[in-house]
Amino acid sequence: MAVVVVESPAKAKTINKYLGSDYTVLASYGHVRDLPAKDGSVDTEADFAMQWEVAPESRKHIRAITEALKTDDALILATDPDREGEAISWHLQEVLASALKKGKTVSRVTFNAITKAAVTEAMAHPRQVDTALVEAYLARRALDYLVGFNLSPVLWRKLPGAKSAGRVQSVCLRLIVEREMEIEAFRAREYWSVGAVLATPDGHEYGARLSVLGGRKLDKFDIASAAEAELAVQAVTSRTFAVKSVEAKPAARNPWAPFMTSTLQQEASRKMGMGAKACMSAAQRLYEAGHITYMRTDGIDMAPEAVMAARDEIKRRFGEAYVPASPRMYKNKAKNAQEAHECIRPTDMAASPEKLHLEADQRKLYDLIWKRTIASQMAAARLERTTVDVASPDGEVELRATGQVLLFDGFLKVYDQGRDDDEGEDGARLPAIGAGEKADKRSVTPEQHFTQAPPRYTEATLVKRMEELGIGRPSTYASIVTTIQDRGYVTKDKNRLVAADTGRLVTAFLTNYFGKYVEYDFTADLEDQLDDISAGSRDYKEVLARFWRDFSAALAGTAELRMSEVLEKIDEVLSPHLYPMREDGGDPRLCPSCNKGRLSLRTARSGGAFIGCSSYPECRYTRPLSAPNGEVAAIDGKVLGEDAGEPITLRAGRFGPYVQRGEATEEVPKPPRASLPKGWAPEAIDLERALALLNLPRPVGNHPEDGLLIEAAIGRYGPYIKHGSTYANLKDADEVFTIGMNRAIEVLAQKAARGPGRGATTAALAELGEHPEGGAVVVMPGRYGPYVKWGKINATVPKDMVPEALTLSEALPLLAERAAKGGKGKSAKPKATAKPKAAAKPKAAAKPKAAAKPKSAAKPKVVKATKT
Repeated sequence: MAVVVVESPAKAKTINKYLGSDYTVLASYGHVRDLPAKDGSVDTEADFAMQWEVAPESRKHIRAITEALKTDDALILATDPDREGEAISWHLQEVLASALKKGKTVSRVTFNAITKAAVTEAMAHPRQVDTALVEAYLARRALDYLVGFNLSPVLWRKLPGAKSAGRVQSVCLRLIVEREMEIEAFRAREYWSVGAVLATPDGHEYGARLSVLGGRKLDKFDIASAAEAELAVQAVTSRTFAVKSVEAKPAARNPWAPFMTSTLQQEASRKMGMGAKACMSAAQRLYEAGHITYMRTDGIDMAPEAVMAARDEIKRRFGEAYVPASPRMYKNKAKNAQEAHECIRPTDMAASPEKLHLEADQRKLYDLIWKRTIASQMAAARLERTTVDVASPDGEVELRATGQVLLFDGFLKVYDQGRDDDEGEDGARLPAIGAGEKADKRSVTPEQHFTQAPPRYTEATLVKRMEELGIGRPSTYASIVTTIQDRGYVTKDKNRLVAADTGRLVTAFLTNYFGKYVEYDFTADLEDQLDDISAGSRDYKEVLARFWRDFSAALAGTAELRMSEVLEKIDEVLSPHLYPMREDGGDPRLCPSCNKGRLSLRTARSGGAFIGCSSYPECRYTRPLSAPNGEVAAIDGKVLGEDAGEPITLRAGRFGPYVQRGEATEEVPKPPRASLPKGWAPEAIDLERALALLNLPRPVGNHPEDGLLIEAAIGRYGPYIKHGSTYANLKDADEVFTIGMNRAIEVLAQKAARGPGRGATTAALAELGEHPEGGAVVVMPGRYGPYVKWGKINATVPKDMVPEALTLSEALPLLAERAAKGGKGKSAKPKATAKPKAAAKPKAAAKPKAAAKPKSAAKPKVVKATKT
């Protein structure tokens, strides 16, 4: 009997079917150990020794494996075939060392697909854990820890509102920020084209464009204005035309290579709007169920038996004509390749999507993978591309028509890749046209164009760009893109990634003070060094030592920086974005409210930054950082109308746009105000909607059971209804103004069915584990939002964090920050976890040097080391 360990229970279930009763298949549930989020986890003074800690949730899984090994003599580590999988196997071998004595054997097996043949073949050829792959993992993990653990606290101290930095995530963020700045700096250029509708002698029409004017071939910007376009139109309309030449060329389109991780994520985004994280989650489940090969790969080659199976399936389904004379072989063109994995393909080519019973997202993704794989081995599509030149007798003016005809669809019968840009007019089909025949003019039309700014990244195009630059690897693309969104550095608008103000500030800070470490070439070179380590050609501790020598010096260089210096520098760097040029040519920094003070970057007490006037407190003008094209100046102070003799205005504040009743006076320094709900565009606000906001809360009616009033309103955490002490969230802000009694009672009933409210024993949303100083850390629901609880310390969970997904390493800095502020929760250690002696000696409580000023409170070092 042997114990086989894999990562997930789903994978264990599939493998168990193939191995039978001679094996015990157990799951480790991912990584079992990690570096604890505390100082010294990577000891730079002790040759980068790493202190590992078994995760609390992994202990029961380790116990289960240990128990199984008491009766079984062999341990087979069958984790995924990449660096992460190798690392999990190494961690398991280390943790289970005490249970592996007395002649028990340990071996490592890998398989690219979870099929009976692949698993059986792997079991017949076991090996030992690959030291080079493990060292590549150790180097990556140490680098990520050293950057995340040391750089994130610098951000907290020097830059309000910043949350974390990461070795690769910060470089990825820079890509998005720089694209945003390109868009803002872009100035559209006008140009014109002239199109004509021509007809053959038998009356068939076709479109053409002006290509030669005045005997000279036209370039894109040669017709720069409406006046020049009108002259060009006259030149065409005043002449007769005949067909000068017809050139038809055969062409072929070859199929796309099968998927690797990056191209799968890109195509899933284009065709299904599926984010990188959702794509990899669905692919993981397909792999664990045995439907596809391993989904984290840089490889596009396909196993010979899979190629032949694909060719057989093509012949069976579509006929001999669709099978190329020889198999198609693909080679990887990526800048860097990870380990030599096969492409992502179905494990059974005959298993078409309609034959499998899958969940909706898995079915769509499998359909994409199956079609791409089959198409990759099909015959090329054959086309005929035609170019027709039509000229005036004097040769001064020529028009060109282009088109193509599909002669044989080939692989297009099954699949064609999505595009980020629309296809041009080459796809038009032309009628039969002969050289020398007359071309009648039906219409001649000028068309105005403007050059377009570079588009914002989608997740698909961002992953593509990262791959081109050699940043990140297949196992990290999804987590990097997700992390920068979770941190609030990037937002999503219509599937496009938009740099948030905090993201701009972080990027500006890092490029100015840690420029080397957010350079694309430096990051790509470091990835190459990690590849060298995995190949056994480079020593990982030498890589770490060289990196730490320069990085620690850069950290030391920021030690004396004052926050005011940092803000001044960032204010200078971001000035083109923060203070765009005014249309009247005036000073963009002049305060629009008092016309005396100058605008500059300032910080709020609660964290974050905003633009404020230098004449504060006499002038209290503020606005958020984002003010593209003078948008804020346009809405600030806009009068929407009057109500009861008071002006109702639209304003711009540091936290976004809001509506206000009346003006601030000495008697009423803060007139009634209401922020615009999320999704409400400032330009769409009129007097009616403004009054609706200012009149909140809105009475819905008295509850029929107890007669208490039900009200609808919008709070810090969104729209809600209130009945007595019960609050129930609404999905849409618009519902606040339309909800009736029946719907309100239904929402309240649903809230009651979900569990007890305030006053009852509330279940924790998540149990995070033990605090380094003792005591449980949990996430609790609260009336004003979720919070982290440790003893008497309660720390609010930021709005950009998912409470249920919070980790201990993320929670500890929140608790440390709250403890540092003092107040009710100043005593750090909960009584329940104190040692008995502490309870017996009152003096320990009277002299609370450690308790009143805990290490984590006085100097909050604990930080999540971001994985990238």
